[in-house]
Formats: sequence, C-alpha cells, structure tokens
Amino acid sequence: MTGLRIDGLRRALEGVMASVLATCDADGIPNVSMISQVHYVDPEHVALSYQFFNKTRRNVMATRRAIVLVTDPETLEHFRLSLSYEETQIGGPLFEGMKAKLAGIASHHGVEDVFRLLGADIYRVQSIEAVPGPVVLPVANRPSLLAATRRTCSALDGCADLEELLDCVTACLERDFGISWSMVLMAGAEAGRLYTVASHGYPHTGVGAEVALGEGVIGVAARENAPIRIGHMTREYRYGAAISDAARRHGIVCDAPRLIAFPGLEAPRSQIALPITEGGVVVGVLFAEDDEINRFGYEEEDALALVAGHVGARMSLLRQDAADEVAGDATAPVAASGQVTLRYFRLDQSVFLENEYLIKGVAGAILWRLLCEHRATGRTEFTTRELRLDPALRLPAHAENLDARLILLRKRLEERSACLRIEKAGRGRFRLVAACRVALEEPDAGEVAV
Repeated sequence: MTGLRIDGLRRALEGVMASVLATCDADGIPNVSMISQVHYVDPEHVALSYQFFNKTRRNVMATRRAIVLVTDPETLEHFRLSLSYEETQIGGPLFEGMKAKLAGIASHHGVEDVFRLLGADIYRVQSIEAVPGPVVLPVANRPSLLAATRRTCSALDGCADLEELLDCVTACLERDFGISWSMVLMAGAEAGRLYTVASHGYPHTGVGAEVALGEGVIGVAARENAPIRIGHMTREYRYGAAISDAARRHGIVCDAPRLIAFPGLEAPRSQIALPITEGGVVVGVLFAEDDEINRFGYEEEDALALVAGHVGARMSLLRQDAADEVAGDATAPVAASGQVTLRYFRLDQSVFLENEYLIKGVAGAILWRLLCEHRATGRTEFTTRELRLDPALRLPAHAENLDARLILLRKRLEERSACLRIEKAGRGRFRLVAACRVALEEPDAGEVAV
C-alpha cells in the first residue's frame, strides 16, 4: 500500500467531500461517476454506497475492480484507492451505519427523498496512492481523545453505584470531551423500548422518555449492537415530537398523557449513539448530539465506544458487588400530612399521581408493589433482592436492570416534587418515604388508603 494505511485516511471517508469512482467494463471502456460515501470498515476494507442500478454497478459486477479518489476535507489532500469488490450487504450494522450517514448527507444537499441506500458494497483495498497537489496544514494542538478517554474511565472507576455511574459519564463527556448534550438510555423489559435514565445539558431531564428499538440513531444502535452516527440532521432520524409518530408507525399505541417529552435538541446537526453491553447483550445506549455539523468523526466514535464499553463493564461489576445484599424487614413510621391519590392501571403497569401521569412499566409495578406492601405490613425498607425474586414484576432472567428502574422511579418522583420518595438505605437496600397519606386506587379493585 505504498506505506499509506486506510486507518490514517478516515477523515477523508466522512462524506464531507464527494468522492470520484472510476470503473471499466469488460472491454476496458472507462466510466467515471461521483459517489456519495466511502465508508471505513477495517484496516483492509472500505464500503461504497450502492444507490442506483447504473453503468458503474454493471462494470463492477463484470470486472470486480474499481478506483476511487477521496479527499481530506481539512488538508485537501487527495488519495487514490485501488479496490477489489468482495460482497454486498443489504442489512446489518455496517449497512445501517452507512444508511444513517447517507441520510444526513442527502438532507444536507436537499436530496433526502432521492438518495436511498440499496446496499453496502464491500471492497478490499489493494493499494493507496497519494495524488500530488497543494495541501493545507492541519490544525495543530488538537485535544487528545485518548487522554480524554483515560480521564473519563478513571472517573467511572470511582463510582460506587449505578446512579452515580450514569450521572458521571454524561458529566465527563462535557468535562473531558467538550460534549454539551448527552444522555443514557436503558433497555426495558417491555419489548422494543429504551427509556432515558440520565441526561446532561438539556432544559429538562426527560427521565422516563422512551425510544422505540430501531428508531433513530439510538434505536438502530441498540438493535444492531453497533455505533451509529450522522453529521447532518435528517427528519428520518429526528426525535422529540416525532417519537409518538414513529411509535404509531411501529404499531405501538401512544397515549398522550403517558408520553414523557424526549429531552433532545430541537435542531441537532450531529448525533452519535453507542451501545452499552453486558456479556455481549445490549442493555443500554450512550447518546450524544451537537448543533455543529460533523461534530463526531471516526476518532470520536472510537473514543466514545471505549467509554460505553467501560460503562457496561462497570455496570457488571456493580451488579456483582450487590449480589451479597442482605434482606431487610425494617419498619418505620411514615410522616403523614395531607393525602394524594395514586392510581394503578394493570394493563400497562402505568401509575398516575392524582390525575397526572407519573410512570409505567416495571418501574410503575415496583412503586405499586412497595405501596401495597407498606399498606399491608407497615414496612418502609426493602431490598433489591426481594424485587428480583418477585415473579409478579416479570423481570427478565438476564440483565433486568432493576437498579436502573429504581433510579428512574426515584428521579420521576423527585421531578414531580411528590410527597413520595425513594431513598438509598445501604447496599442493596432502599427506603420508601411518604410525607403524606396515599390513597391507592386500582380501577378493578376499589380503593384503599395508606
């Protein structure tokens, strides 16, 4: 490869500047065309966007050879890549990553309804040649992403519980990487949903806001277990108000009172989502966005993927540390001042405080269980162990993220300034605190008072 490596040219593969693709047919007659995207795959391969049935495609299928000219948008250096065709992928992580990036490029150029990815053509890079010409000196004194990653991972190692870990990672993204807007979403037991448990930089936290699996960069990253990013915003990958429309398209019934507003930027220009895994299973997504075009490149993707991987590893260790939790039966008097009504709907496990939606799903079922147990026995202190063993909560056997659900419940109660609180009471323990009397109401089961 004449000493040049494709790893060192990734900036030229961002799609900022269009590439030129040259092919020949079986008779040696050349054809030159512009191509939207040359995508880095690994140190030996790139992928080209296959969008149209055209002469270029026919030539490639006939000769299995191509040459592509790519340009570094910062230095204006040109590089000629000699390629040999290997295969076409029409689905999977690589395809989805290219599809998202292409959608952003198309939106930026006003052809969002024209550019549609049909496949990701995989090529082996046979050689790389630098094309002589004037160049611009690169920007000096860039912040070190490796140093930022090290500082962040060190801070995560000092976190004592999951809530501290999730809040720490979003704070570190701003402190160490200069990323002002970020959040962490966890996979729910509810099929095909992720819910927000931590956010940073937004006017409202959006704790409890949901994203459908496969929707936008977050949902696609979770479904494909792969980083997904875009450098130009497109309506296909927008969040916020579009979430309810997307849910309806997927056959999910959205009840407006049960919809928590997504905390994302109104007009982001760049987004990136990294899966968080435990034992190879996706348990959450680390998400960041910015109002700057092309804010996240390949280098940022690598760095943030390491951070997301470290978050997953720390979650596993914290879960193991909590495995020796001790059951407790402490009872304590609950201060009572006034009364509120809490309504529970068993169908979707949703909870309304007075007439306003509070939470649903497993977190809602947990709150209902705690209040019912307190009514029956007077208990105020509980353990995560007993919740994990309770079949009524229907927690999955693997990676049930119970701690994340308790964090979500605590934050939702805190945001609502409710007279109910969930407090930590030691390792594997938490306490229910009620500053008022609570009337429990289930539509099919009557009403009782706590």
